[in-house]
Amino acid sequence: MTTSKKRAALISLALVLLLPPVGSFAKPRKRAALKQSDIRAAQHRLGEMGFGGGQGALITFQKWEGLKVTGSLTRNDYEAIMNASAPQPRDDGYRHVEVDLDRQVLLLVDSEGAIKKILPVSTGSGKRYKEKGMRGLAYTPRGRFRIYNKLSGWKKSPLGLLYYPNYFSDGLAIHGNPSVPHIPQSHGCVRIPMSSAAEMSKRLPVGTIVLIYDSESFVSAKDWAEEDKRKEAMSVR
Repeated sequence: MTTSKKRAALISLALVLLLPPVGSFAKPRKRAALKQSDIRAAQHRLGEMGFGGGQGALITFQKWEGLKVTGSLTRNDYEAIMNASAPQPRDDGYRHVEVDLDRQVLLLVDSEGAIKKILPVSTGSGKRYKEKGMRGLAYTPRGRFRIYNKLSGWKKSPLGLLYYPNYFSDGLAIHGNPSVPHIPQSHGCVRIPMSSAAEMSKRLPVGTIVLIYDSESFVSAKDWAEEDKRKEAMSVR
């Protein structure tokens, strides 16, 4: 064997000896399972940020942050919760409701601009429908509105039952529904969970300003709020 061949053989042997045996490569470690203390900490943090409690709070957080909506707390969700900042409304300085169509969430905002309640919603699907002798486009309008009428309990509408409806535009309402999908699937109304419908109705008196927007549309109602203040000041004189 020539000197060059001997050198090549020795190099090959050295490489073989340096390689680990087949199957000995380190496998990626599984992320540690969440402890009860982690779950409690996540629940507490969700409450602090205004998402409330229970599975609904996690679903709303996942919607707000653009995460996969599962309703199940994973390690990734836990870390996102612990590192998140509390949501902020698009408009502040007056009491109103915001419906974020992109995130599919509702925000109840107080007169100081603090978010008092965040709920998951399902709004108009954007599809055409033909049901119960009616046809139309399942569309939730963008813009600024006011609650102009409200009813307690169940209300029968041409397209179904509404629970504690709060009407804001041409028969469309914020109302409770047993089905609040993670995506837009209503005929145009803003569906909220049944468990929150009665409470929300109490907190949305007639005249409440409602802002509905997506990433391409937003209209402030601060001028409406200022006019309301002026009228209130005049009435107490």
